Amino acid sequence: MQPWKSVRGFERFSLCDWPGKTCCVIFLGGCNLHCPTCHNATMAWHHDTLPTLDQSAMMRFLQNRTKWLDGVTITGGEPTTVDGLETILADIHALGYAIKLDTNAMNPGVVADMLATGYVTTFAVDVKGPYEKYPALTGNAVSAETAQHNVERIFAMAQDNPGRFYFRTTRVPLLTDTDIETVRGYLPAGFPLTEQKYIEPRRTSDAQTDSETRRMHGDVVTGADCECHPEGAASQRGEGSAALQATGS
Repeated sequence: MQPWKSVRGFERFSLCDWPGKTCCVIFLGGCNLHCPTCHNATMAWHHDTLPTLDQSAMMRFLQNRTKWLDGVTITGGEPTTVDGLETILADIHALGYAIKLDTNAMNPGVVADMLATGYVTTFAVDVKGPYEKYPALTGNAVSAETAQHNVERIFAMAQDNPGRFYFRTTRVPLLTDTDIETVRGYLPAGFPLTEQKYIEPRRTSDAQTDSETRRMHGDVVTGADCECHPEGAASQRGEGSAALQATGS
């Protein structure tokens, strides 16, 4: 098992991917959903067409940036689908970095395991919309019942670990104001919902980060005061070119 082989995108610096922190962004290929509004289609479903990045180069970069970066964001794709995710987190954690893990909540068992390790500082969870709309929102990847079961397991973890989770929803065309309020009503008491602006996917071959599209090649969430989320206007970057340049320090 070589989990670092799943790294197919790297952004050296972002002010928008992790609200309140400077970070770099590591993109892991593969996803368990097939959302028609995804801004990182290549990263999610065709990551095997993207070059792998050199682990030693990335680790050197991280070692040399500990004074300038507050943390590292791990996104995708969907990071929880990667075998050996814990190894990647452990390697980064060993350098002293805080870690934010983006997830679509459809692998709550993996989230629970990663929570237990203590490696992840913050889990950024994307709630796609009302449960009954999950089939349409995810390309029929999950049923309403499965979505509810998985998301509610994440909510339970958040209730037990209130400082470790935050939730966001991207306002895609299928969602209405009522839908957004429905999602808001799902959240555990005391948890706000970050609503992200939707930008039509450019369907480029590059991985996009929050800082450029506020919802790049994954379900990146941008803060209410920042439009750089992967599925937002500012976060549509690209899953290949510049984002994949992991060499250099």
